[in-house]
Amino acid sequence: MLKLDFEKLFDEFANIRIGVLGDVMLDTYWWGQVERISPEAPVPVVSLERKEYRIGGAGNVALNLACLGAETSVITVVGNDEEGKVLRSLFQENNIRTKYLLSDDSRITTSKSRIISRNQQMMRLDAEITADLSPAGEEQLLSAISAYLSAEKPNVIILEDYNKGVLTERVIRETIALCKKHGVITSVDPKRKHFLAYREVDIFKPNLKEVKEGLNLLIDEVNEKTLRDIHHELKKRLDHAISFITLSEKGVFYQEQDQSRIVRSHFRNIADVSGAGDTVIAVASLLYAATGDIRLMAEVANIAGGLVCEEVGTVAINKQRLLDECKLLLS
Repeated sequence: MLKLDFEKLFDEFANIRIGVLGDVMLDTYWWGQVERISPEAPVPVVSLERKEYRIGGAGNVALNLACLGAETSVITVVGNDEEGKVLRSLFQENNIRTKYLLSDDSRITTSKSRIISRNQQMMRLDAEITADLSPAGEEQLLSAISAYLSAEKPNVIILEDYNKGVLTERVIRETIALCKKHGVITSVDPKRKHFLAYREVDIFKPNLKEVKEGLNLLIDEVNEKTLRDIHHELKKRLDHAISFITLSEKGVFYQEQDQSRIVRSHFRNIADVSGAGDTVIAVASLLYAATGDIRLMAEVANIAGGLVCEEVGTVAINKQRLLDECKLLLS
């Protein structure tokens, strides 16, 4: 289908510099076995066997990029707490640069603890602050973004929104303006709160549910015509360049100017969809920066999103496995 040297393309990822701006999280997984019901309440007793920390939220986007070999920096604000220290350490262990990772005494680091038995999630405990950054916090973050753009000269900045308060309307607006000034590609994975705040972004990547909510649409049948209509409606509101909409098990849709297509998903043994959107935006942004080819971007990101759904929990893409699948499915 695509006559391309994938080995050479994947080697070129090391030459791409990407910054990830948004809400990072610490994911904690408690693994154990359920053997009885508690005598104190009608709940299962989980005998814990091991504990594992993983990078979550916007941090998982950065982890995907680092696993693919890109020079990756995380730009965000965490709490000055133990969870923030663990997260910073995890970033460094995974070759993710933390020079522009800020700590704020007034905030806590978003953390999600999951208790899992027999590959099923029994419970999740969340600790977070969802209030927007203070004006002083916005100023510090924007200074870090400006410094990163000037010093590192990245190819792309990804804005990864999880509605935890880092991506305020001011941060969004001024970051996109700074990137345009520096000639840097911007891509965004939006949430409903600021869905229409990302004016003039290059790549806008919502999922279908987010599009319906963000535009207040009632759509029964999803086909290329309805998706093209969605793109034109988004274009009127955002004046962006590329719509890239994930369609769950149906695949992905892209449109740039008059070029549009639905890329169908490949058959997978789905175990967990957690983090798939993070992988898709990471791979799409990296492929577009490396090639400028929107169709190739969609094809490879579609494969990557399916691959991580075969794993339990939030995991990053495996570079060699993605390379093998691209050779198999796209050559």
